[in-house]
Amino acid sequence: MNSRRNFLMGSALIGAAAVSKAAMGAVPEAPLMDKPDMAPPLYPKAGRPYRPVVTLNGWTLPFRMNNGWKEFHLIAEPVIREIAPGMKARLWGYNGQSPGPTIEVVEGDKVRIFVTNKLPEHTAVHWHGQRLPAGMDGVGGLTQKQIPPGKTYVYEFEARRPGTFMYHPHADEMTQMAMGMMGFWVTHPKDPSKIPGYREADRDFCFLLNAYDIEPGSAVPKIMTMLDFNLWTWNSRAFPGIDPLVVGLNDRVRIRIGNLTMTNHPIHLHGHEFVVAGTDGGWVPPSARWPEVTTDIAVGQMRAIEFDATEPGDWAFHCHKSHHTMNAMGHNVPTMIGVDHREVVTKITKLIPDYMVMGERGMADMGEMEMPLPDNTLPMMTGQGQFGPLEMGGMFTVVKVREGLKKDDYKDPGHYKFPAGTVAYEWAGKPLNVDRAPTSRATEINPATGNAVGKREITVDVKKPTNHKHH
Repeated sequence: MNSRRNFLMGSALIGAAAVSKAAMGAVPEAPLMDKPDMAPPLYPKAGRPYRPVVTLNGWTLPFRMNNGWKEFHLIAEPVIREIAPGMKARLWGYNGQSPGPTIEVVEGDKVRIFVTNKLPEHTAVHWHGQRLPAGMDGVGGLTQKQIPPGKTYVYEFEARRPGTFMYHPHADEMTQMAMGMMGFWVTHPKDPSKIPGYREADRDFCFLLNAYDIEPGSAVPKIMTMLDFNLWTWNSRAFPGIDPLVVGLNDRVRIRIGNLTMTNHPIHLHGHEFVVAGTDGGWVPPSARWPEVTTDIAVGQMRAIEFDATEPGDWAFHCHKSHHTMNAMGHNVPTMIGVDHREVVTKITKLIPDYMVMGERGMADMGEMEMPLPDNTLPMMTGQGQFGPLEMGGMFTVVKVREGLKKDDYKDPGHYKFPAGTVAYEWAGKPLNVDRAPTSRATEINPATGNAVGKREITVDVKKPTNHKHH
C-alpha cells in the first residue's frame, strides 16, 4: 500500500466551502492500494477496540483520530482492476481499487469522511443502510450538491447502529456502479452483550457481489447492460482470481455479503450448514434463525451468514446460478449436444487447421482445452484442482478448513490431504451391465406412431362441439 502524502498539497483541488466546517487544517492522507490481494485484518491503533474483518481480495481503509472524530479519506477515481490473472479491467473505484476499501468503525463513533472526486464527471456517495442526518445521505441533487470533478466534500455523522452496510454513488449511478464504484462498511457493536445471540467470530470475512459486461479482448465495461453480464464477480474478481477463505478447524466463521448486481444470487456453501445471523436491518435474534446451505441475496441486500467450521477439507462456495460460475459467457450459442461433427470437421479443418469442435458432448471440454483467446480475456471455464480441471469461473471460490492454523493466518494452505479411504473411487470389480433393462417385451418402435410394437396403440379422438361457431 502506498500513501499519497502530496496529493492534496494544492488548495485548488479542495472545495473550501465544503471543507471549512470540518477543517482542523489538513485533510487526512488517502492511502492507495495497487494489488488485488486479500490484506490481513487491520487492528485499530486508536479509538475503541474491535476485532476487524477481512475483505476478500480487498483491504480496510486506515483512519486517524482528530479531536474525537474518526477521519477517513476516499478518492473516487479511474482504476485498473485485475479481474483474474490474464485479464485487467479499466474501472472506476476508490483509492486505487474496485471495490473501494472497507470502512470499519464502532457503534457510537463520530465519523468524518473526506471524498475527493478525480472522475471526469460529478459524483456523490450514499451510505447504504445507515441512520444519519438527511443532508449526509449522499443523494446528489436531493440531499446535497453533486461533488464536481477536482473538489472534496465532507460527510459527518455518528455510526448509530451496528451491522453490515455498503457505500456507492447516488449520482449517474447507472454508469458509476456499472463501472465498479462501491465499497463495504462494517459498524462493530460497542457492547456485543446487548445484542441477542451475537457472538464474536474467529474469522470475519466480507465481500460484494458485482458484475460486468466486458467484450472479449476489451477492458472497459458496457454500462447499458441490464442483465446479460458476462463476468460475475466477487469484489471485482472472478475465479480463479478469487482468494480462498481459509479458516481453522472449529472456528466460528462469519461471512458478510452485499449484493450490488442487477439480479439475485443464491449463495451456496458445501459441507456445512449456516444461519443468516445478520441482514440489512441488523442482527437476527436466535429465535428467528434457521439452518441453511443456500441463501438468496436480492439486489441491494446484505446478509451475514455464520457457521462453525467443524468439517476439515476444501469446500466449494459459490453462486448456485450455473451461468454465474462461468466467465465471458456468450448468450446466443446454439446447443450442439448429440450432433455428429465428424464429417464436417474433416472438411473445415482443410480450410481452418486450428478449428475445434465445441459442445458436441456437453461443455466440459471447455475446462480442459487450451483455446486461443483474445488478449485480456478469461476462459469461460477454468481452474485446476488436485484431481483435474474444475470447470468453473465467476462467482466461485473454496472455503479451506484446516487444523492448527494460527489466529490471523490467512495464507492458502494448498490442497487438502484426504485421509485414506475418503475419496470417491472407480469401481474395479465385476463389470456392470450398463444397458438399460427393457420396460416391456416389445423392443421395436413403430415409426408411424412412435410406440413400441406389441404395446396397445393409444389413439385420442377429439370431437369439436357443434355449437362453437367461432373456432
